[in-house]
Amino acid sequence: MVSAGALRAHVVAAGLAGTVATSREESLRSYRLFAARDPRVTLGLDPDGVWSERDVLRLMADRCGVSGDPADRSGFDVIDPERTLSALDAFAARLGEVAARRGAVLFGTGHPHRLLGFYAGLADALSAAGCTVLTPPQGRCVDITTRFGVRTYVVDYVRGVAMVREPGAGGAGCETGAHTHSPLPVRAVLEDLAVAGRPLPELVVGDHGWVCGAGQLGFEAIGLADTDDPALFVGEAEGRVSVAVPVDDGVRSAYYRPITRYVLNRACLSQ
Repeated sequence: MVSAGALRAHVVAAGLAGTVATSREESLRSYRLFAARDPRVTLGLDPDGVWSERDVLRLMADRCGVSGDPADRSGFDVIDPERTLSALDAFAARLGEVAARRGAVLFGTGHPHRLLGFYAGLADALSAAGCTVLTPPQGRCVDITTRFGVRTYVVDYVRGVAMVREPGAGGAGCETGAHTHSPLPVRAVLEDLAVAGRPLPELVVGDHGWVCGAGQLGFEAIGLADTDDPALFVGEAEGRVSVAVPVDDGVRSAYYRPITRYVLNRACLSQ
């Protein structure tokens, strides 16, 4: 069990909140690109509103605690740990609710190197509680536009968590996956479920395009997001994403373990 006070101290010490490694320049660039509806940062979300760069900055200041001053353009960004804990409580509540009715859940990550363990711990607990953790057939190919051109990736599952990998990179079940912001993998997975007549998820849990892509299609979605991922917070503001947790998504994977324990305890899923 991890108390709120202990977790608050941990997230700051580990760089998950407080001063984080994401640069202010990187975040502001993302806000500018989001305002221009650049698909690299909209992550599959098609916002209803007109979001200017200033609008996005104000939202991120409110939801994450970053500086709301547009003249502040250098250094490292800041995440308010109180906002992180508050969002984790809401995140845990949604997990607890779906667990209580033994619903179907889909987990997916574009950050397998860092966040696989976090999601896998949640998937294990939900499965033990009687939920169906969805893992449609492995091997679906998805063509994703990257800075190197269009590349073909393969959808795979590790410990109940979907990810993509380059063909031939490891074997099925290998934890070496690719970093991606694309919503195309979640669209492909949801299409496979629908075509096969299998249950669709009552909740999608993940990050990047897994959350925004699912939310845009009308599925309830919750996930983690860094200060340079405004799409999840815009989706939350517009009602397409249920919970966006502000947290640095690139620290060492072991640093997320206390968050897993905290969430499971709050969701009454601790084993």
